[in-house]
Amino acid sequence: MAANEVPGETVGESRDEARGGARRKASRYVVPVAVAGVAAATIGLVPALAASGDPDLPEITAQQLIEKIAGSETQTLSGTFKVSTDLGLPALGGLASGLGGLGGGAVSSTADPSQKLTELASGTHTLRLAADGPERQRLTLLDGSDEYSLIHNGDDLWAYDSRSNEVFHEKDASEGPAAGEKGKKELPATPKELADEVLKAAGDTTSITVDGTAKVAGRDAYQLLIKPKQAGSTVASVKIAVDAANGTPLKFTLSSVEGGKPVVDAGFTKVDFARPDASVFAFEAPKGAKVTEGAAEEARKQEKLPEGFGKDFEKEFAKDFGKGLNVIGEGWTTIARFDTGAPAPETDEAPKEIRGFLDSFGDEVTGKFGSGTVFKTKLVNALLTDDGKVYVGAVTKDALVDAANAGR
Repeated sequence: MAANEVPGETVGESRDEARGGARRKASRYVVPVAVAGVAAATIGLVPALAASGDPDLPEITAQQLIEKIAGSETQTLSGTFKVSTDLGLPALGGLASGLGGLGGGAVSSTADPSQKLTELASGTHTLRLAADGPERQRLTLLDGSDEYSLIHNGDDLWAYDSRSNEVFHEKDASEGPAAGEKGKKELPATPKELADEVLKAAGDTTSITVDGTAKVAGRDAYQLLIKPKQAGSTVASVKIAVDAANGTPLKFTLSSVEGGKPVVDAGFTKVDFARPDASVFAFEAPKGAKVTEGAAEEARKQEKLPEGFGKDFEKEFAKDFGKGLNVIGEGWTTIARFDTGAPAPETDEAPKEIRGFLDSFGDEVTGKFGSGTVFKTKLVNALLTDDGKVYVGAVTKDALVDAANAGR
């Protein structure tokens, strides 16, 4: 079966063109509404998002629904987003305090998006969002009476943490291409971007069907169901609720073969596609707030680094690291293998909080390859052998052990 072919349907040139158009539109219309993340991204949604009673909509094929997503030209919206996370990780407990003395340095600003948005990797969160095309987006993370806001307005990227009264500012474009790309990448991914990534990865290892209809945030929606055909993947299914009127993905759900709560599930509780008022994207640092300039902070750090630690160093490091990289398998059961060149580090001397954390989600395994530890979540698992080899992928523990035993 050809790549991205929907079972039982003929995927022709029009679909290729539509998917190409989706990629172009995704790059033009950046609407921050959820994390991702890679990791993004790791999000779960409360059940209250879907109203009772599925809407009665005209029948649609999977190919037609994909083309509806690809043809969506939504540029403006505002609404409320609800997210929660269930990676199957143990409680962090005192891990943060156990790490406190290891870094040797302090976080530059509590408002820095790279620091603050990691909170979305656990717990349940409510977000308000607004977008007006590719130049203006705003996301506010609500945490009780405290708020954290991330605002992209033209060349400026602002972040404000009300709890600490700190502001992080970075030029999104005027500091050069790298700064602009850094700012954009730190913005949370949208359900559309998450959907696009899944659709790009679909091939003859994947089943894509329409799984009925639903009500999401008061909108009629079709449900696109994506399931791996291969055994050994940790992914049970991906479901994308698509607005029946304009093709905008409203909800994204990633379920694990372990069952229970979804690993990733992101969706609107309220949504309005009218253009938000321009004042929504205006920002001025509150009086008395500590303001950290991102570009200036990065320059300060670079000045303290040893001579030669720059682009050339990074290129050499990447080149050396990549020498031992090997990709095993394909599709949903792809495994990355690399050799660190050194035995696995001993953790006996680590703080007890770190030892407890590692022990709580690490399983000792043995096989033809020798012995090692599998560090597991509901989505991504990694095998670290005692002789320093690493196998990692969105696959089961048994799949990792089989790959190591095969000596691939």
